Order: sequence, then C-alpha cells, then structure tokens
Amino acid sequence: MESEYIDMVDITQKQATYRTAIAQALVKVGSNDTIEAIKTGNVPKGDVFSMSRAAGFLGVKKTADLLPDCHPLPVEFCSVDYEIHDLEILVKVTVKTFYKTGVEVEAMHGASVVALNMYDMLKPIDKNVEIHHIKLLKKTGGKSDIDRI
Repeated sequence: MESEYIDMVDITQKQATYRTAIAQALVKVGSNDTIEAIKTGNVPKGDVFSMSRAAGFLGVKKTADLLPDCHPLPVEFCSVDYEIHDLEILVKVTVKTFYKTGVEVEAMHGASVVALNMYDMLKPIDKNVEIHHIKLLKKTGGKSDIDRI
C-alpha cells in the first residue's frame, strides 16, 4: 500500500559542498528611549544584543529539532550582526557548513529567534515592538545561488 504521506527528502546520494546563507529580520521599536536603553545597557532584562545573539545561535543549531523536514547538519560557523537605523534594528544571521544540504532555513530560523528574543526583552519597556521582513538575503552552494544583498 502506498503511503499518502511525503517522506523526508533523500540526501544520501548528494555530495557535500561548502554552503552559506545570510538571513535578516527587522525589529522596529516604538521610541528613541528604547534604542538608547539598548545602547546603554539599561534594559531591565539585560544586554539585549548579547542575549539575543546567544538565542540566535541556539535557534540555528536547533532548527532540525523544530522543523520536521529539516535535516540535522553540522553548523560550522554562525554570526549575528546588528545595524541600528533610527527606530529599526536590522538583524543579520550568517551560517556556514560543509554538507549535503543548505543552511538557509537555519539562517532564517536564527534571525527569527534573535528577533523574538529582542521582542521578549524589550516588551517591559516598549509596547510597540514589531518584527518584520524575515527573509533570505544570500545563499551559496548546492544547485543554486541566491544574492539579494
């Protein structure tokens, strides 16, 4: 009897290649006071950038645990960078590996977790925090490359 369910993608015959991905999330805050509190370390829940970076690393590494069709893979590099523009914080997550499948979902998941952690840390001081524009910016390796930067 044929299964009506779709199986996980079979990557056993694929060759490992160098893979990279960069993803973003945009966190909008409600006031300059919030940006100043982040910059000066005066957010009651702690250092927003450091804590969110750590959360992002966990998000990248735990992607396969939360998204059932993602293959577990070795994360060989991850970085989280921030740029502040007025009331917006641009989060960029870079992930690299040498493996059979890409890391774009890991990068987007990491950016999402960073943004959610920032939201959680900032909600006591700013009720207008919003998360926007989670997307893949760049992907290399495998069958296709994508560059939206």
